[in-house]
This record gives sequence, structure tokens and C-alpha cells, in this order.
Amino acid sequence: MNTKLRFAFAIFTSCVVFAIQSFALPAPPASADGLIIVECPPLPVEPQPAPGILPPLTPRIVPPIRRDCSTYLAVKNHYVTVTIENQIARTRIDQTFLNESTYALEGTYIFPLPEDAAISEFALWVDGKKVEGKVLDKNEARRIYEDIVRRQRDPALLEYVGRNAFQARIYPIPPQSEKRVEIEYAQILKAESGLVRYVYPLNPEKLSPKPLKNVSVTVSIRSNAALKAIYSPSHDISVTRKGDYEARVGYEASNVKPDRDFVLYYSVAPDEIGLNLISYREGSEDGFFVMLVAPKIQVESTRVVDKDVILVLDVSGSMQGVKIEQAKRALYYVLDQLNPNDRFNLVVFSTSTQVYAASLRPASAREDARNFVSRLRAGGSTDINRALLEAMQSADRERPTIVIFLTDGLPTTGETNAQKIIANVTNAAPKNVRLFTFGVGDDVNTILLDSLAEKLRGASGYVRPNEKIDEVVSAFYAQVSTPVLADVTMDWGSARVYDVYPYPLPDLFAGTQLIVAGRYRESGATTITLKGNVNNAPQSFRYGDVTLRASGGDDAIPRLWATRKIGYLLNEIRLHGESREIVNEIVALAVRYGIVTPYTAFLVDESKDVLTESGRAKIAAAPTKAPAPVFGPGAVQRSIEQSQLRGANIAPAVPTAAPSGSGGMTQTSVAPVQAVGNKTFLFRNEVWTDAQFDPSKMTTRKIEFGSDAYFALLANNPDVGKYLALGVRVIVVVNGTAYEITNTGAGASDASAVPTAVPATPTPAQVSRNASAPTPTARQSTPASPTDFTCGGLLLGVLVLVGLGWRS
Repeated sequence: MNTKLRFAFAIFTSCVVFAIQSFALPAPPASADGLIIVECPPLPVEPQPAPGILPPLTPRIVPPIRRDCSTYLAVKNHYVTVTIENQIARTRIDQTFLNESTYALEGTYIFPLPEDAAISEFALWVDGKKVEGKVLDKNEARRIYEDIVRRQRDPALLEYVGRNAFQARIYPIPPQSEKRVEIEYAQILKAESGLVRYVYPLNPEKLSPKPLKNVSVTVSIRSNAALKAIYSPSHDISVTRKGDYEARVGYEASNVKPDRDFVLYYSVAPDEIGLNLISYREGSEDGFFVMLVAPKIQVESTRVVDKDVILVLDVSGSMQGVKIEQAKRALYYVLDQLNPNDRFNLVVFSTSTQVYAASLRPASAREDARNFVSRLRAGGSTDINRALLEAMQSADRERPTIVIFLTDGLPTTGETNAQKIIANVTNAAPKNVRLFTFGVGDDVNTILLDSLAEKLRGASGYVRPNEKIDEVVSAFYAQVSTPVLADVTMDWGSARVYDVYPYPLPDLFAGTQLIVAGRYRESGATTITLKGNVNNAPQSFRYGDVTLRASGGDDAIPRLWATRKIGYLLNEIRLHGESREIVNEIVALAVRYGIVTPYTAFLVDESKDVLTESGRAKIAAAPTKAPAPVFGPGAVQRSIEQSQLRGANIAPAVPTAAPSGSGGMTQTSVAPVQAVGNKTFLFRNEVWTDAQFDPSKMTTRKIEFGSDAYFALLANNPDVGKYLALGVRVIVVVNGTAYEITNTGAGASDASAVPTAVPATPTPAQVSRNASAPTPTARQSTPASPTDFTCGGLLLGVLVLVGLGWRS
């Protein structure tokens, strides 16, 4: 090989090595509920060419680091078991890591501790052997997080700034093997206004490179005082009560990436009916609250409200076969569960109606009623209007009355106009009647059933084709079989409360809890009075230790309130028709809180202007779709979804669809909407943009990612960390000031952009965004350096030299 070619090959080799090292992607941290920061081993060194082939200027080939190593470390299983006894919580975590690579790994395990938690007796085992570790205070932990952010240019860990942490070394993690990690710690839970709060840091799981095969959290609660409300604003939990003093709470999921901490509230009180309030307020904005009202599980017979139950069953021809047999079993269950002082009657209908008894019968007559039900046969048409009027006429106006109405079809005889049926039944019904409708199958008029239930302060339910009538009805009746307070109202004292949902308030039943969401203007202490009737006698319960926060609190509450209000507004449109004012309100709420509705699918469309008032007004004024059908599978599903929104106990997950422009992102599919605490961020023009930022009215103060000003912003206000963790390009509004995090690669920014002390915002509970938040990589977002152009020029020169050498 001649000298020209040897020189050209040397330059080419240098540039290739430089390109490999410069353009390799930074390794994201693998994680369990703690974080394992993996130290990637180097690739094997390529063999050097034989002496004499290349000139002395040949560079030494430096082995590039394996940039993909952490992507092979997955969390297989994650199980959490918690026991809480008289406010002392012991948490045990059992998780399994899986190293699917062909080489051993080592790393540092960091477990972010719950905020403001008094942790003791912390211990960690790896494969059954106890491992020594170190508890880091929040300053030490922050320095570690910042160092990782500087080196990897990945801000994801900034969300945990402000927390203490536990650190331990884990080595080795053998190739193609599992590593079991167990953690145990104890903490004393604080009680505030009768509410005890437990938080488990499940949120870091979203950084796992793969979904978890299994995740579960099981909490056993024991208390010397009676347990009342048990509630999670973060997860859909199951609650099994063992009397008034014990309960078991469970959450399970599979093939998921948990994106928020597990938060659990429970209350203890000797009162017959417990009442507790969780509130949140930020700045000068009106506050938000969730109120939990829960009676005892075991209620004295004198405190049980005597009630009447009227069962109305469709026995038309379409109910033949399996349907009528399941419906009979549902009626048997209700009859068997009547309380001793309850009364009942039955109305069955098809083309005509048949009433079981001329007047309400005592519960002791249930056997004769069972015989009546067993002889029922299906046949004929469907006269819904006449059947419900018969039921209303047999009601006693002096006692609370539950009417359970089951039908599988549309009105086909008698009065068939839905609006006239609604008016007839509403006018005939006594004020003490609560109507609960069940549509069997999909060929039912959802507007008719939902409107009747709404006007008569009940609820509607649907038995889908793959469900059993008896199972659905019996599950419902188990919840309403023991009323303890009827005609519930609330006096809020000096709190100046508004926009309360559900509206109107439902009756209160033993073994259940009423969850109310609303807003308030006045902070501070107030006295709330719960009013209602017990066996026609007025009852009131006063709660004088209720406080509405002036700042801070649980930042999951605003989205929950917005969810319920949007559900209420959508139902108003569906039942009573569309109005421009309601549509405008839905659009504004959806943008602010990141909730997708039939009117706000534009949230996932980057081309839509939703950040300015004029843009939102234009969207709201757009022509709407044709009215939705009132019957059929689509109508039933729509009714169910809106009912879920109105009665939601947790806010819905953010939408998961890929933005139209995905350049500069490490994920191929991300959610273009992210809910972070009390804020919503929209992915617009490659930037995560705070929904409170209005570009027509606000200008941004630019801060370069990774600069001194960037970390100064974080140090002055650690609560901003969870917003900065979205990515390297973010616009966030903090107390009226819009900060824009840029990623130009300049490495410097205007330090004056950060005030000496950023005005502090309340410290909320961590309610995180979706796991797939895009983080632009260094390769994708950093402009080419002069060296890049030099190497490019040299490579061009190589081609020229090679050409000349070949010719010669």
C-alpha cells in the first residue's frame, strides 16, 4: 500500500472511532422502585493492524463504551407488602431484576424515599444476603442526580430532587440471570385532621426499559380506633373490610410501567359517620378539595333506615331464555337480602302489567314472592311507561323507596315517546323515591334510562351481552341494602364552597363511602354540617375540626375535580342537548388538565392551537358531529364512560399516541400530553409546553439545559424538578413567569434569567407523567461541533486521496 493510501486510511480510522464515541446514545438508567445506575462495560478492543502497514501517526483505538447495556436490564416482578398498625407502617419490597445481556453488569442502587417520611430500620438484601448501604440526605442525593444529568444529559432523575435516598452498591449482576433485591423499612405515619397518609415511591418504575411483568401493592391496616374512609387518589384499589377495625387494600397490574407514586389515605374516628377533607391550593387560585364521608361497617339496627323496595321486571318476548332465568335469580337475591323492617312489591310487564300485591308486603312474605317469580314466563311487547307508573303508585310517600327497574328493550307499546315517558314518571314519583335502572343488552334507550335515573336521584347501570344479570344486580344491591342517611345535604359553614360533584348528593349506605369533589374560595378552619333523615327523623352531624389549606396539599385533587366536572357537563349535553357555553367550558378544562373528550381530541393533534384563548375559541366554535345514537353498543358504551367520569375516584390516564413529529426523542411512541402534579404539558414543536403558557400574552426567560442557571433554578425551587424531568426542552410557568429550557449546545445561558430565589410553590404529592416522556438525545439535539466539520472535511479529503492513489 503506498504512502498516500496509508495516510488516508489512518485519517479514516480516526474519524470512525471519533464518530462512534461522539454519536453513541447516552444510557438511560434502569430502575426498580429504586434506581440502578448501570456502569456499562467497554466493548472489546479491536486488534491493532500488523506493524509496518500503517505509519506511526496511527491513533490508538480506544474501546467505546457499550451504550446499550442498560436497555437489557429489566424489572421482571415487583411486589410490595405493607402492614400498618396504629400508624406504624412496615414496608417490604421484593423485586427481581433480569440481565438479558451477555456480560456482567454492576451499578449503584438508589431508592428515593417518600417525602417528609421518618424512615427507620432500613435494610436491603441481594439474593438473600444483607447488603450495607447508606442513607443520603436530600442534598447528597441531589448532587448524585445532578451529576448523572450532566453526564448523561437525561433530566429524568430531577423529579426526585428534594427527597432523601438510600444508596447501595450491587455487583455483579451476571449475564443471562436474575438478581433478587429485597428492601424493608419502617416509618411513623402522620395524621392530619383525622386522615392518615401512606406513600410508596412506585413512580420510579416508569424508567424501567421494559414494562413490568407483575406489580402489586398489598396493604393491611389495623387500628384500635374504628376505620372509616379508605381512599387512593392515585390508583384503582380494592378494599376488603374485616369489621370496623381491620381492612385489606390491594392493587395489581401486569405488563405496565407505573407512572405515579402509590398514595393511600385512611381515617379513624369514633363517630357514627366519619367526615374528612383533603384540600389543595396554589397561589391566588381558588382551592380544590375531596371530602370523604364514611359510616361504620357494622351499624346498629336502630340506626338502619327502614326502606321499601319495588322491583320492576321486563318479561317481554325478548327476555326469553337465559335472560329471564338470570333476572329471576337477581330478584331472589334482593328478596333474600331485605332487612327485617323492609317492605317490598313486584311489578312485571310486557304488553300489560301485573303487580304482585295490592300493597307493600313485609320482608317476612318473601317466600310467597319467590314462588310468584318462579312462575314468570317471557312474552309480549314492552310498555315501559305503564310499568313505571304502576310502581310509583304503589310507593309509600312516608318511607325511603328504592325502585329497581330492569329492561332489555325499547318501549314498543303504550306511550313510546321517551321524553313523554320521562315527564310522566317524574311527575308521578314521590320525592322519597330513588330509581335505579338496568339496561340488559345493547338494544335499550340510554337517554331514557339515564334521564330517569338522574331525575329521580338514582343511578343507571348496564348489563353487557357477556355479563350476567344476577351478578350485576346483586353486586349493586349489596351496596344499597342498608341505608343509614337519606336526603343528604351539606352545610359548608364559612368555606364558600362551589362546583360540588356529585350533584345532588346521593343517600349514604353502610359499608360504602361518599367521595365528594369541589372548590372553595375561603381558606382556614370551618365547621361542616352533614344533614339527612333517619326513619323520617331529621339528623345532623357537625364536624368542627375541618381545615381548608391556604397553600399546598395533594396535587392530584385538581385533575380529579376536573374529571368529575367534565363528566357532568358531557352528560348534560347528551341528555339535554348541546350549548356553546358548555362546550367552551369543556374545552378550557380539557386543555388545562389534560383530559381527552369527544370535544377535545385536538389535544393529541400538534397542529391545533390550544394554548391561546383565540385558538381554543376557534376549536370550540367548530361544527360538531351528528348527535350520538341513543341505543346500540356505542350508545351504551358512551353512557358507561360518562358515568365513570362523573363518579371517578382517580383522574384518568393521559392519552397515549405518538406526536406527528418525533425527531429528537428517544422513544418511538410517546404520549403528547403529560400530567405532572397540578400541571398539564402538551408536546408542541419538539417542546413540552405548560398548558398555562399563552404565547400571545407571555414571553419566556430562556435557560440552557445543563447550565449553571439551569441547576440554580432547580436549587432555588426543588419542586420544579418534576417538570424539568420531562425532557431537555421544556416551557414551564412558575408563579406567572414562563421559563424556557433550551438545548442549543452552547453550554451557557443568561444567569440573570434565574432570580436569586424563585418564589416557592407548594410541595405536592408526586403524581407523575407517562413513562414515555421524550428526552432528546445529545446526538439529536446538539449542533455539530467544529471538530465534526473538520472530520467531515478530512473524510472528503480521504476520498480525493484514495482516488488519486488508485489512479496512480
